[in-house]
Amino acid sequence: MSGRQGGKKKPLKQPKKEQKDMDDDEKAFKQKQREEAKKLQELKAKASGKGPLSQGGIKKSGKK
Repeated sequence: MSGRQGGKKKPLKQPKKEQKDMDDDEKAFKQKQREEAKKLQELKAKASGKGPLSQGGIKKSGKK
């Protein structure tokens, strides 16, 4: 007898990764990345408050 196997099969669980100790260089690098991401978020928020940056392109007149 074959049973019906509907849906997706669950993937096998992966073993958890070990938490390795970071040295000073890695800590500084992570901190720098966080600061850059924070600045980028601030710039995005600032830019989204305004209208479109460039509204150029071909302007069409109402005549046909």
